[in-house]
Amino acid sequence: MKKSGVLNKELAGELTGLGHMDEFIICDAGFPVPRDAKRIDLALTKGIPTFMDTLRAVLSEIVAEKIVIAEETQKISPELYKKWRDIFKYQEFELIPHSQFKERARNVKFIVRTGEFIPYANMLIVAASQAEEFKKNFDVTF
Repeated sequence: MKKSGVLNKELAGELTGLGHMDEFIICDAGFPVPRDAKRIDLALTKGIPTFMDTLRAVLSEIVAEKIVIAEETQKISPELYKKWRDIFKYQEFELIPHSQFKERARNVKFIVRTGEFIPYANMLIVAASQAEEFKKNFDVTF
């Protein structure tokens, strides 16, 4: 049995398969996941797992180069937005309208649904290369 890191078989496999510039989303419980998208549904009940717990687990496995979120997050969930800005100090941080975020969700490699109920707790992550120069700038721990 795997000793640490992401234990969910489906999520661990998808994270392992990421290449440089591949995109995926971690979303809240209410995000409208496109019908044809690869969905990894971790939601168990309200707040389990949280977005932040899921993000922490994912970032223990991968290196993130760029983050894309809905611009509405700043106004609707300012505490969450601040946490994200504090975590991703060196990554490019793109803000787009939520309507565009939902459109972009149609082309990601997979979507991880959490039990989060915080509004706009949705993040598109662009995977970085595992090359040392990328890792030193983009590897995040919190």
